[in-house]
Amino acid sequence: MKIVTSFNVNPKIQNELMEKFPNIEFSFHKVMKEAVSEIDSAEILVSYGGDLNEEVINKAANLKWIMVFSAGIEKLPFETIKQKGILVTNARGTSKIPMAEYTMGMILQVARKTKQLIENEKQEEWNRRLKMIEISGATITIMGTGSIGSEIARLARAFGMKTVGINRSGRSVEYFDEVYPVTEMDKAIEQGDYIVSVLPSTPDTYHLLKEQHFKIMKNDCLFMNIGRASLVDENVLMKALETDEIAHAVLDVFETEPLPKGHPFWQMENVTITPHLSGVSRQYLLRCIEIFEHNLKQYLSGENNLINVIDLDRGY
Repeated sequence: MKIVTSFNVNPKIQNELMEKFPNIEFSFHKVMKEAVSEIDSAEILVSYGGDLNEEVINKAANLKWIMVFSAGIEKLPFETIKQKGILVTNARGTSKIPMAEYTMGMILQVARKTKQLIENEKQEEWNRRLKMIEISGATITIMGTGSIGSEIARLARAFGMKTVGINRSGRSVEYFDEVYPVTEMDKAIEQGDYIVSVLPSTPDTYHLLKEQHFKIMKNDCLFMNIGRASLVDENVLMKALETDEIAHAVLDVFETEPLPKGHPFWQMENVTITPHLSGVSRQYLLRCIEIFEHNLKQYLSGENNLINVIDLDRGY
């Protein structure tokens, strides 16, 4: 059995994998351009996902399983993968801790006027008239109640916040006080003092938030998107900010990345921009390896009790 990787794997991790699985041939490559030379003999491919296309998949004559070291897999050639009957698993859940910490950190920054305080400090300005806000007692509406959304809800409860969730079915989820199905998401959106989206990019979530949704949001609410930018048309979001339908937006994902210089978001005082790093953590790769090792053991045993298996029809 041969496993091929298409990204730079730390030599220490390489050695550990080879020691734990001595009967497997590992072929470590830094980029797909190198890995593709051996892709035809690989049974398992480990990738970050962004380097996979139809051409690569069609060359992989013996490929049975793709492990994607990322939660976002919207760029995969699903139809080709499905036609070839290839199993796909991802790293869902590995980013829940950093993304939840990012969410609460940004909420606190906006509520406690951190950006303005830093600017005042630079200007040596002593201003105690800034309007500080407590988040205790506020409502956070979380679009997506999976591992990331649930971890955000858990931390939000620790701050005394009411937690409201939105998912496909409206089923109850731990740490959420209320959960609404997507078909009734207006009831969740209108409650939110803080509205956070962690939704993936799928046909169902494309431009899910429309102009009318921002109209029913509280005028003083904070909207945060750490899922995928395709959730809302940027022009719709910009209009909502310009007309004060919402008070502030914290954005970590964008239609074009890097966000181009000169984009209006850069100049808007009621927008906080971060460069798609809400899930960045030194522990990320180690968590991905843990999932991969678990799944590899299951795969080798033939038990097929793998975690994070992707539904190729739904795309997540």
